[in-house]
Amino acid sequence: MPAPRSGGRAEARRAAQGKGAGAADGTSGGRAAARRSAKPKKNVKKIVAWSAAGVLVLIAGTGGAIYYKLNANIKSFDADAIATDRPPEAKADADGNKPVNVLLIGSDSRGGNNSDLGGGEDGGARSDTTILLHVYADHKHAVGISIPRNTIVPIPSCKLPNGKWTKGGNDLFNAAFSVGGSDGGNPACTQNTVEKVTGIRVDHTIVVDFNGFAAMTKAVNGVDVCLPKPIYEGDINPNLHKKGNLVLPQGKQTVEGQQALDYVRLRHGIGDGSDIGRMKRQQAFMSSLATKMKKEGMSPTNLLPLADAATKSLTVDPGLDSADKLLSFGLSLKNIDMHDLKFVTAPWRYRTQDANIDLVQPDANKLWETLKADQTIDGQNATGQQPDAGGSPSAAPQQAAPSTPAAPAGDASNASIKVAVYNGTVANGLAGKATDLLKGAKFAASTAGQAASTRYKTTTIEYSTSQKANAEKVAALFPGASLEPSSARGISVIVGQDFAAANGMGTTTAGTASTTPGAQTPAAPLPTTVTNDARSADDDICANTTYGSGG
Repeated sequence: MPAPRSGGRAEARRAAQGKGAGAADGTSGGRAAARRSAKPKKNVKKIVAWSAAGVLVLIAGTGGAIYYKLNANIKSFDADAIATDRPPEAKADADGNKPVNVLLIGSDSRGGNNSDLGGGEDGGARSDTTILLHVYADHKHAVGISIPRNTIVPIPSCKLPNGKWTKGGNDLFNAAFSVGGSDGGNPACTQNTVEKVTGIRVDHTIVVDFNGFAAMTKAVNGVDVCLPKPIYEGDINPNLHKKGNLVLPQGKQTVEGQQALDYVRLRHGIGDGSDIGRMKRQQAFMSSLATKMKKEGMSPTNLLPLADAATKSLTVDPGLDSADKLLSFGLSLKNIDMHDLKFVTAPWRYRTQDANIDLVQPDANKLWETLKADQTIDGQNATGQQPDAGGSPSAAPQQAAPSTPAAPAGDASNASIKVAVYNGTVANGLAGKATDLLKGAKFAASTAGQAASTRYKTTTIEYSTSQKANAEKVAALFPGASLEPSSARGISVIVGQDFAAANGMGTTTAGTASTTPGAQTPAAPLPTTVTNDARSADDDICANTTYGSGG
């Protein structure tokens, strides 16, 4: 396996010159052209209190807080730079629910005051981090997909600051943001590239730069992070060629400003020094910030400084450049729970011919299909479709399914019995239904995801020897279920086709679509290379923050 490289700027410079993505005329237009093409938006008087990058969206969602009379200066990029050949928009279901895909870009632009924070001399901008955030149609679940910046991908034709379009071609993923060489970057080109790679339509794009990120972390009085090793000046800047002073100590700590920026940009000194480890820390950081805002609430004291800091350094797509649109979008995200906010990295592998990265297939395509089917990474249906209140003549009413009893009231002792629920079929949302049934009987149940097999005909309850009596209490909710002792700890319920049939979801088999009204065709179960590495926003901040050995 070749060692990961620390560079990437050469590629960025090539892209800035129109070489990496194939400039139509061999020129980039330069900064003068970029300035001529810039179209700053007028200050708006009403905005949503947002933070930046991923947390910009998540904070608005956690409380739906709205702040008026802020003198915001939110810039938007040219709508004409968005490709016309795009994936189709997601369709709303019968209840009007619709998923939303948001592209979150952290820019390392050296323009303005950013060079003081970034420590670089080069002009232009690169995408230091890129996450595709999929907000499910039920607006109770979301997943952020990190895309490694040195992944070789097809970059489509993109608009340059001088108005001309590039020819396109294969290049590093982060080269898309550098096309044209302007200090503000080219978010439209990155959006076009993500749509081409994933086949998913990007509804909104949000860019935040160094300066805005640092100001935001100060506005919230710091963010809790954790490091497995102490970090020194030489780790932050390898060109220093010496260890230098301590910058970030080992273990849990609260960072803000420059220290927060050092944490999310850090590559060297931990693990194998790759972008993979850095993305894990970025995911942990965003989780920690979102969790903090959720706990502290959406009071004016908390959010006014944050809103002021965030809106000074944002660039958004034309669809988010009005107060009404920001308000509507922010309020639609308020019900996302931190445990149901997940982060994963797109399936990847190092290339054998160089130190760059390829996406692993068919694993990556399975991930994109999972999002398009609005299925969570743990196998739940999150389309937002609700059963019809009155039902239809052909629909069997809920009470007509005698094989599935209504959840008993339960007794207080059930609260101490933990149950993990798995879906042993391809019927979307089945594990969630079983979880709700168990919770109704006061069990401490949680949806654990997709089972290793989707061919369970009969619901199976696995239990450790010490949990037999408790397992029998659980089994009372699933008539006909099979009880099986297991070497694993605790109790697991793997719901089968019998439970699906009892709930009017059809007796599905692998490769057969669920018969749930309004449900989309389920995607194939995701490989463990994706699901095992997922982070929930409420995970321990010290867990899963590095990759590889060394350093």
